[in-house]
Amino acid sequence: MARLNDGETKTKILETLEEKDEVLEAAIDTWKYVLGYVEMAAVKCAIELGISEAMENHGRPITLSKLSSSLACSPSSLHRIMRLLVHQKLFKETITPEDHTKYYSLTPISRLLKNHGDHSMAALVLLETSPVMLAPWHALSGLVRDEGRPAFEATHGESLWEYNAKHPRHSKLFNDAMACNARIVLPVVLKGCAEVFEGVGTVVDVGGGNGSTIRTMIKAFPWIKGINFDLPHVVEVAPESEGVEHVGGSMLEFVPKADAAFVMNVLHDWGDEECITILRLCREAVPKDKGKVIMVDAVIKEEKHEIDDEKEEKLKGLRLMIDMVMMAHTTTGKERTQQEWEYVVAKAGFTKCIVKPIHAIPSIIIAYP
Repeated sequence: MARLNDGETKTKILETLEEKDEVLEAAIDTWKYVLGYVEMAAVKCAIELGISEAMENHGRPITLSKLSSSLACSPSSLHRIMRLLVHQKLFKETITPEDHTKYYSLTPISRLLKNHGDHSMAALVLLETSPVMLAPWHALSGLVRDEGRPAFEATHGESLWEYNAKHPRHSKLFNDAMACNARIVLPVVLKGCAEVFEGVGTVVDVGGGNGSTIRTMIKAFPWIKGINFDLPHVVEVAPESEGVEHVGGSMLEFVPKADAAFVMNVLHDWGDEECITILRLCREAVPKDKGKVIMVDAVIKEEKHEIDDEKEEKLKGLRLMIDMVMMAHTTTGKERTQQEWEYVVAKAGFTKCIVKPIHAIPSIIIAYP
């Protein structure tokens, strides 16, 4: 056997060390997935404790001692939670140079974690971290392996919509979560297509939940009369509001007549067949000459040249993760590319389709009869 000379031996050792460095780096990266649930659980803990509310009520940066006292919880455990959330930039930590006392304050993200308020996203976090919504993820591989029973159905024995109809508390959490997301995104949507609502007298919000979306729309465009359309058990607990009529029914069977139909974060819950049915019923509900259907849903960009900045790359990652949520929580739902949207819109009988990106997770998709 030929012996390696000193140069070859050194090269071999360096190659081995480089290989070990790659394995170590890969192992460190893998820990992000091993511990992926930790950040989610810590944020849920912060919401349930009311940390953001306590800080806001205090009115200025707060010490750990005062924060734990106001929350009536363990200072040592709270310190560990805060240490992680500060590191993740959900809260801000400052230290006084005189006595090195730590003070905590809110950041733009932690302001969204308040349980109440126009810009709260707490309900969305609490929904997706609830045992009901977490359990189906364990059935995802079974679905992928053999296109078997939908993950939510395999876990709970029925679809999400059937489950919500039987469990009012979870139904409320679901509708609150959808509403809090709409409150944040809707102003951007309305600004991005304000001209579409000119001359529109009535709008039906298809799958409008508790009516928060149509209420916001009417505030922006006071001349509009709104119809909040959703399943009977949803609209029967929706608050009454001036200018809004609540109508119960299934969007797979009919859509109330209006000048325009508005469908926000609904169509991604359904497969192509159901999506085409809903869109066809929306088309039949609006006037043929001047009617329109305004959809707000994600549009996945698959080609690299379609993504032109860092923010858009981040948004694509979020859209792809929401597509996984559709797989785990719905029966046939999915996020769609622009080509897939154009396909279902055309199949529903529309003659024209315009897609308007708004630098948010969803885009605005306008279809004309």
